[in-house]
Amino acid sequence: MSNNWRKIDVDKYDEDVLADEELYEADPRPAEQVLADAKSRQATVRSSLSKGDLLGALTTVLESAPYGPNVEEAKTLTLQSLLLILNSTKATDIPNLVKSLPSESHDTLMKYLYKGMAVPGAGDVSGSVLLAWHEKLTDVAGTGCIVRVMTDRRTV
Repeated sequence: MSNNWRKIDVDKYDEDVLADEELYEADPRPAEQVLADAKSRQATVRSSLSKGDLLGALTTVLESAPYGPNVEEAKTLTLQSLLLILNSTKATDIPNLVKSLPSESHDTLMKYLYKGMAVPGAGDVSGSVLLAWHEKLTDVAGTGCIVRVMTDRRTV
């Protein structure tokens, strides 16, 4: 009995298959501009951290997250900036920072937390730091935040 039929990709013959690009609108900015914006935000974040302004740094990195294809380098820079903030924050300051964030930033922060957990060895941040942030964010934003992140097709 032959098993060759299992190697056929039947989805390529289906006309109703949706591509990722059809499910959400990508960032309208060109990839070069998105990368330049990510680099300038990274410099702003470092400046804010040196001044001790954690909330300003966190707001800066979450306000304009890069979405879509062809912006992988910008996504990586933004993740590194966020992980730097997470690592610089004391555990006792996390709840107040999360409460001070605008509610639309909660989902974006949760996306970055999951991205940090998915990337092995992402920066110098440990899994316990990411889990502590996840716990405090879930306390403030609720489980709806998790559901919205899991069902959103726009990845950071």
